[in-house]
Amino acid sequence: MSSNETKSRGSGRTRNYATVVYPESAPIDWLRIAGELKIPMFISPLHDNDLNPTGELKKPHYHVMIMFEGVKTKEQVAEVFDQIGGVGCEIVQSVRGYARYLCHLDNPDKAQYSVDDVRCFGGADYTDIIGLAIDKYKAIGEMLDFLDLHSDMTYYELLMHAREERFDWFRVLCDSGTYVIKEAIKSRKYDVQHKFFNQ
Repeated sequence: MSSNETKSRGSGRTRNYATVVYPESAPIDWLRIAGELKIPMFISPLHDNDLNPTGELKKPHYHVMIMFEGVKTKEQVAEVFDQIGGVGCEIVQSVRGYARYLCHLDNPDKAQYSVDDVRCFGGADYTDIIGLAIDKYKAIGEMLDFLDLHSDMTYYELLMHAREERFDWFRVLCDSGTYVIKEAIKSRKYDVQHKFFNQ
């Protein structure tokens, strides 16, 4: 097969697509249907605070991103989206970028939605896909500020607090941030003791 034939057969086919679902026009059990498709998929929180350029509220809606293991045509994907009441079929150029858009993480001027409310199907891991290095450094900075406000807090107490209240911190601590935070706690304790005994 020539390279031109290969390009022709592959044109218009990709793995990642998105659609919008309006609750009032979707099947009542569309979330169940989405889960039964067994395709990696993210469904945003209900976007019920988005504004039009004129300042009016947009119709409440969900953003849905689907990630196939192999390439699909728009026509094939439209058949899948039809099952859940999806409106439109958009090619996703960046999985991470669109995943973050589900909660407007990089759009502070837009309504913000909780990452904890994103639904994941088909084994897709939302927190893994949205993670960026800058988020790790931001989380560590927030933890250092938090420790300044709670000067007697131990690492264990911080870890338990993060697990219950700030899962983004918990992930950073579990993955790579423990050394920095432990050193900060240890150094702070040393500085306090050192200054006390040298007064």
